[in-house]
Amino acid sequence: MKKSALIILAFTISISSSCQQANNNTLNKQESTEQISATIPTAEFSDKLNSPNGVVLLDVRTPEEFAQGHLKNAVNIDFNSEGFTSDLSKLDKSKTTMIYCLSGGRSGKALNQMKSDGFKEVYNMQGGILKWKSEQRELVLENAPKAYSGMSIPDMEKLAKTKEYVLFDFNAEWCAPCKKMMPILEGITEQRKDKMTLVKIDADTNAELLEAKKIDGIPYLELYHQGKLVWQHKGFIDEANILSETGL
Repeated sequence: MKKSALIILAFTISISSSCQQANNNTLNKQESTEQISATIPTAEFSDKLNSPNGVVLLDVRTPEEFAQGHLKNAVNIDFNSEGFTSDLSKLDKSKTTMIYCLSGGRSGKALNQMKSDGFKEVYNMQGGILKWKSEQRELVLENAPKAYSGMSIPDMEKLAKTKEYVLFDFNAEWCAPCKKMMPILEGITEQRKDKMTLVKIDADTNAELLEAKKIDGIPYLELYHQGKLVWQHKGFIDEANILSETGL
């Protein structure tokens, strides 16, 4: 009787162990197929670039932007190019992929696309290369001539004195919040056109100016009164808050 009981007990333990092993295998399989996609700060992004397992680093800006300065070992695939999706399909989806653009807009969209395409692990740099440069982090420059010279700080200072109030709007064609805010800014300045003007500055074609002013994100606004800076704001802001904060 005791012998039979021991046999039954041993059989039960064996089944329990097998089930536990099967559950562990299932869990490990689930973990191995889990996708990771996240937007992370520049410091964490920099740390992950030094992963011992290696990473694929993508700069999704235009070739002209890339030539003006990029992260070491970055590969340039223009997000707005017709071949972007095709170029992505050539990458190894099992490898850790790091992506960035000027301020995080294009790379954020690329992150979502890569997640849908089945990339296992993708990290987007928060604030993009504007934030990276504002923290004095290393960039690699190409030997090719720069595509744009753009506006300088002295140019901006001269413009700031052309009317009683001058509102500078740093924006980009691909920046959704910039586009949303543009009609608001145009409306405010149109109502005060006798004493106020709006100056639109494209971030892509004025990269040196943004770097000189340490601007690390767009949209970015600066309001000058009689040539002196009296107000500044980064990010989207509605009309009511602009009027409230500036006293216009």
